[in-house]
Amino acid sequence: MVTIQYILNQWHEQLAVMGGTTIHLLNGLALVAVIFLPLEWLFSLRSKQILRRGFIRDLCYYFLNNLLPGMLVLVPMTLIVWMLHSFIPRGLHQWAAGLSLWSRYLASLIVAEIGTYWGHRLMHEIPYLWRFHAVHHSAEEMDWLVNTKAHPLDFVFTRACGFLPLYVLGLAQPLADHVDSVPFFVTLFTSLWGYFIHSNVRWRFGWIEWLITTPAFHHWHHTNDGPKVINKNYSALFPWVDKLFGSLYLPASHPEKYGIDEPMPENLARQLIHPFMTKPSHRSTYSPKQAEEELNSLS
Repeated sequence: MVTIQYILNQWHEQLAVMGGTTIHLLNGLALVAVIFLPLEWLFSLRSKQILRRGFIRDLCYYFLNNLLPGMLVLVPMTLIVWMLHSFIPRGLHQWAAGLSLWSRYLASLIVAEIGTYWGHRLMHEIPYLWRFHAVHHSAEEMDWLVNTKAHPLDFVFTRACGFLPLYVLGLAQPLADHVDSVPFFVTLFTSLWGYFIHSNVRWRFGWIEWLITTPAFHHWHHTNDGPKVINKNYSALFPWVDKLFGSLYLPASHPEKYGIDEPMPENLARQLIHPFMTKPSHRSTYSPKQAEEELNSLS
């Protein structure tokens, strides 16, 4: 049974390994930098400086969003799964438990992708949620580091939408008395792939682009080329999920510009409090003049 002490123990375990996690994050940062900095230099879609505007701030987002969301999502996910536990057919979990580990991994990627797709789409379609997601879309230059440039509550919401169906179907088991590798695998794989699809590379992959996401696919999600092409390509891994739900957009060309029209402060602290200080709005409701006026009022 889930108790406050159980949740506190889970938190304690996460805090106990946070020091080690920080070292792992430094190593991970070095690894992805060694991979993507040369690739973006050799095969860049657009020329830009490595230390572009906002690079240090986005570097802070890397550490913030690899440490904080896991702590924030623990309590609500544990309580939700506990409340749903008695309503879920026992045979469903027995079926999931009988799958091989690699079958669980594959099924979990697909199920989590569909959950994340709808969580991501809701971030665009619900004005209150868009205020948080707008931080991620405010990037006007695309590169690998934009992957983790996001408000922590944005990370928490989309991650919860991806994990919840895994727990409901029994593909992941947060209440088990052992460490479940499925959430770790899904998080690691999608995170690593996220650096690739945000990267500033000009590669195209032909028919493969219809099977798995690529930079060309995801860059169109970040476009600011007009209302007809924004709010497309929500999938993190599988473009056919967008095809299934009518939001796929994958032309042969590349976007002209990225970012959003609405105001966004440059400072990290101001970006974190910005969603709480502004009125809810859809992405396309701001004109450049309105954006400039509101940003000046926030300064």
